[in-house]
Amino acid sequence: MQEVTVCSKEPVLSFSLSGEIDSENSEDFYNEVMELYAPAPRDVSFECAKLNFIDSTTLGTFVKLFKRVKADGHDMRLSALQPRLKKLFTICALDRMMEISE
Repeated sequence: MQEVTVCSKEPVLSFSLSGEIDSENSEDFYNEVMELYAPAPRDVSFECAKLNFIDSTTLGTFVKLFKRVKADGHDMRLSALQPRLKKLFTICALDRMMEISE
């Protein structure tokens, strides 16, 4: 089960992620983010300290979000990824595309 909490909407759209995001709920995750992002595009930030699990579908969802945000001229950042999750982004070279901070 995943939980997406909106932390702030201005100036950056910030989310706190917790639980598990996988093939079962990644589309719901994408839709929740886009519901707030699409009407007023801006930078997006994901705080991931309580995110316990993601799969390849979720990696693809982050890429999809990243491409949309970049196409609109904005930035996307992930922070506080657990080491094993950060390793997935590194293995897939997504840490070279996206800003991933401690």
